[in-house]
Amino acid sequence: MPEVIAYLDNAASTPLCPEAVEAMAPLHRELYANPTGAHRMARDTRRRIDDARDVMADALGSSPGEIVFTGGGTEGDNLAVVGRHLQAGGAPVCSAVEHHAVLAPVEQLGGRVAAVDASGVIDLDALRVALDDDVTVVSVMLANNETGMIQPLAAVAEVVRSAAPRAVLHTDAVQAFPWLDVASVAECADLISVSAHKFGGPKGVGALVVRSGVELAPVLLGGGQERGLRSGTHNAAGIVGMAAAAEVVKKTRTEQVERLAGLRDRLVDGVLAAVDGTTETGVRAGKVAGSAHLCFAGIESEALLFLLEDAGVYASAASSCSSGAQDPSHVLAAMGYDRVLAGGSLRLSLGYETTEADIDRALAVIPDAVARLRAYGHG
Repeated sequence: MPEVIAYLDNAASTPLCPEAVEAMAPLHRELYANPTGAHRMARDTRRRIDDARDVMADALGSSPGEIVFTGGGTEGDNLAVVGRHLQAGGAPVCSAVEHHAVLAPVEQLGGRVAAVDASGVIDLDALRVALDDDVTVVSVMLANNETGMIQPLAAVAEVVRSAAPRAVLHTDAVQAFPWLDVASVAECADLISVSAHKFGGPKGVGALVVRSGVELAPVLLGGGQERGLRSGTHNAAGIVGMAAAAEVVKKTRTEQVERLAGLRDRLVDGVLAAVDGTTETGVRAGKVAGSAHLCFAGIESEALLFLLEDAGVYASAASSCSSGAQDPSHVLAAMGYDRVLAGGSLRLSLGYETTEADIDRALAVIPDAVARLRAYGHG
């Protein structure tokens, strides 16, 4: 392993922030009881969960009673889409660039997929065509996990309300939370899912906002925790750690967005200037601050990632869930990129620990790696 690592894969997972570590420690050592119990330790544990629920409600613009704790973004997305379908029937609809946690259940339930434009933004006319009285849930992510493009959620909500009166609107805000004030920009959504490990919290825990009056059927059956919508013993330490990380994000978001947008711009502009045949996907002004996504003509992502890792730069080709897959990104396909160019994609995602030195290292390594691959015909 290289002595110096530039970790530029924060869209896949972020390091656990110190505040989350500190907040979680007592739940592992002293308050380890099941929070549904009746004794003092259980009550104290449950009180920590209730406090965390208040924090997440404030961060997501809901009441505490509208927060459902989940096992992460995938579970939250599935509960929103599948849970709504199980409760209300009808057809689900989503955009063509959704995370597979939304796209797969929509397709398996016989739903409909709305096209996006060349920048990866949902085509509102195509969405309107996909909607009718039979649609009961529409899912459009707030920020894309590959390209970082932000979707016009308020405009989506207007279309949904007018063309599909039975539908509730879900947004996967997993990639958006570190960068956008979700409480404000997603106030039009009936269902909002987030995942802690994308913003400095632990893996294996998330939250789903279920607005008052929105009816879902549970996907997990059991003890009836979380108002009967998500059975299973609470991950108390994870929930508390997520809330601690969310508080840090809320306090530092403005400063971090400004700092990291500057680093992202320097990174992308530097690569574009140094490497011919490079395409920046999407529209930078419409992306979250930490997202850089490029396609290199004449190379394959797998070989590029190998060289970058060997030189101490950690990145990915698409969403982390698709790493290693040979098929090109469904997101880039939906945006109209051909298979060859999409096959040379690179996602560089910044986070709260990213430094100027990380960008320096990436700019020193990426041009040489691409040149080597092109010279040896790895395209």
